[in-house]
Amino acid sequence: MFKTIVWATDGSELADSALAVVVELARIHSSKVVAIHADERLKGRFGGSPVLADEDDLRDKIHQQVEHLRETGLDAELKFAVGSMHPAGELIADAARQVEADLIVVGTHGRGAIGTAILGSVAKGLLHVAPCPVLAVPPPGRVLEPTTDAVLTA
Repeated sequence: MFKTIVWATDGSELADSALAVVVELARIHSSKVVAIHADERLKGRFGGSPVLADEDDLRDKIHQQVEHLRETGLDAELKFAVGSMHPAGELIADAARQVEADLIVVGTHGRGAIGTAILGSVAKGLLHVAPCPVLAVPPPGRVLEPTTDAVLTA
């Protein structure tokens, strides 16, 4: 069902926890894994500089993770989506389109509307522009509280 699974990663612990889901799905479906890291660049006077000060360290970490996937027998590759004119979600969606992804897996904080408005959400942005289904993986151990009084019945 999933020939190519994109793992959208920013090198964070959230992205790392989503990798476990990617690996399991890739093994079940004999999928190729494409790790995509959105490398956002500054515009204007500082154009060309990475937004994140530790971008080189993140690239090294992600490269090592992809190498580990290969060592465990998975078909895996790494792509960097570099840009300064588009948000990370759009960069990831464009790269997923290029590799003909069947699924994009991304870690998410699962913040509410206010948190998303203040801090942004790559996962939410992907839902609007992705060329395929997006699986958002919440932080490990997160307990979701019901937000309504809705009751499911059979």
